[in-house]
This record gives sequence, C-alpha cells and structure tokens, in this order.
Amino acid sequence: MASVRHASGEDSLIARYFKPIATDPGAFALNDDAAALKASDDDIVVTTDAIIEGVHFLPGDPPGTLARKALRVNLSDLAAKGAAPAGFVLTLALRAADEAWLSSFASALGEDARQFGCPLLGGDTVSTPGPLMISVTAFGRIAPDRMVHRSGAQPGDRVVVTGTIGDAALGLAVLKGGPVATALAGDAAAHEMLAGRYRVPQPRNALANAVRDFATAAMDVSDGLAGDLAKLCEASGVSAAVNVVDIPLSVPAAGLLARGIVGVEALITGGDDYEILCAIPESRFEAFVRAAAVAAVPVTSIGVIQAGSAAARFIDAEGQELALQRLSYSHF
Repeated sequence: MASVRHASGEDSLIARYFKPIATDPGAFALNDDAAALKASDDDIVVTTDAIIEGVHFLPGDPPGTLARKALRVNLSDLAAKGAAPAGFVLTLALRAADEAWLSSFASALGEDARQFGCPLLGGDTVSTPGPLMISVTAFGRIAPDRMVHRSGAQPGDRVVVTGTIGDAALGLAVLKGGPVATALAGDAAAHEMLAGRYRVPQPRNALANAVRDFATAAMDVSDGLAGDLAKLCEASGVSAAVNVVDIPLSVPAAGLLARGIVGVEALITGGDDYEILCAIPESRFEAFVRAAAVAAVPVTSIGVIQAGSAAARFIDAEGQELALQRLSYSHF
C-alpha cells in the first residue's frame, strides 16, 4: 500500500481508508515501499491466507465480516503456533472502489487490528475483473525456538480441541438454504449464531501462551477436524483414536445431529472452524485446562495419540469406527 510520487486513484483510496488504521510506527503512515518490524530477541512467525469470493465467502456478504474473517483466519494460525500477533500486511483485489463498501471494510479491519493487537503495516490494492480477493500475511512473535509445530505429538498425549466443531459448515448451509436452513427456519437465534460462526471466526489468541507452554503439537482447524488431525498425525509420525461422542458441539449442531438433518461426517469434515487442535501430554493436561479457564477458552479432550502410522480413527458410541467418505474440505 505504498504511495507513489504522483497521487493516483490507489493512493487516494489508501489515504482515505487505510492510512488512518496504520498507526504502528513501523508502517511509516503507508508512505514508504515497505514496513519495518522492530528487532527483538523473539522469533518471527509468518502465516498467510487468502479468502476469495465464491470460495471462502458468499457474494454479498457484508464487507465488515470479510475484513474480520481475512484477518482472523491468520490470527488463528498464530494462536495455534503459540505466537503473539505483531502486525499484518493486506492485499485487496477489488472490482470497483465502492466508498460505502471500503468504509465498512476498513472500519471493521481497524477494530480487529486494535482488539487483537495486530496493526496494519502495509500491503497493496489492485483492480480485478474477477472475484473479490483479500489476502493477509500476518506476523507473530514468540520466544526463540518455542513455536509449536504440527510435529511433536507423542503416544499417550490427549487430543484436545477448543470451542465447538461444525458450526461454520452449518452456517454456510444455512446461508445457502436447503435442509439445514429449513430445519432452523423457526430459530432465528440458531440461524444467526451459525451464520456468524461462518462469517466471523473466533481465533483463540487468548490461549496462545498455554499452547506454547503445554502442547507438544498444534494447528488450527481450518479444513475440517478429521483432515487436520490427519495432517497433525502425519507430521508427528503417529496415529490417533477419537471418541465421536466427546467432540464438542453447539446446541444447534447437536440438535440437527439428533434429528438426522446432518451427520457426524458433515460436522468433522466441513472446515472453517478456526479452533485449535492440539496434543497435550497427560501430565500437563490439568494445568492446560486451568490455563484455558483463565483465558476463558473452552477446551475438550476428545481422544488420544497412539503409536503407529495408521489413519486416525473416529469411534462412535457403539465402539465402531466411522467410515468417512472424505476427511476435509479441499480446494482442488
């Protein structure tokens, strides 16, 4: 989002909407070609995600929710690595420079940047004839060599997740219409909650220190619990067994499951949960739970890491293994 010698439409857009929220000294008021993060003894953790119209959000979704989702999916990655937010850069590909849209987008982005302590440092704005695209690269800080990897889980560790699983997939189903929307037609609160979970993730940055201090492996759940657990197990060279009845569900999700409107597979493979999945040694579990309570983040033990290279198993209430047709959402 650097300016150029002669003012352009892009410069005017940046000055009006994004310079006011680029308050970190290292952003240089968006008047330079790059930003600067102050050096420290910490490691810098870098993550990037893009959200694209028609893939990660629906045409017509409110611009404020798009701003929050674009930043928060990256904050979720930082939380799962045990890192504290340090700043982000933004690339915004727009079909048109709509002032009302940009004002709402920038306002929500600025609110989240302040709330999560992750200031805007710079970026780029471009025009596109294609779908709207928002890309964020976020930077975090963590003590040297303390970043929590996907690898590191050990047999006997508990498999733990934050929050509830499957709400965002149900929220998308609600917004698209169909059986889920019909089943919740008389429940405005459930409709609003599920749609909100899809549109505006709740990154668990308050739990980052506990993840750093107690987890042997961690990642955020973006593509679905089943698929992301498979990734964690593969990176760690282990397997896992998960008790399906222990997977935390919201009241609307549990109700839809009990009524047969959705199946377990839809909830654990749908994606967009942006919860933290981690492996916690048994000896550290109670301390982790206490830290989570202090952070006001709900955590649930859903299974155990096992030795071997077999695929992670999801066991139902009758002790039978679920035969999943897919593990996660896939872009390709």
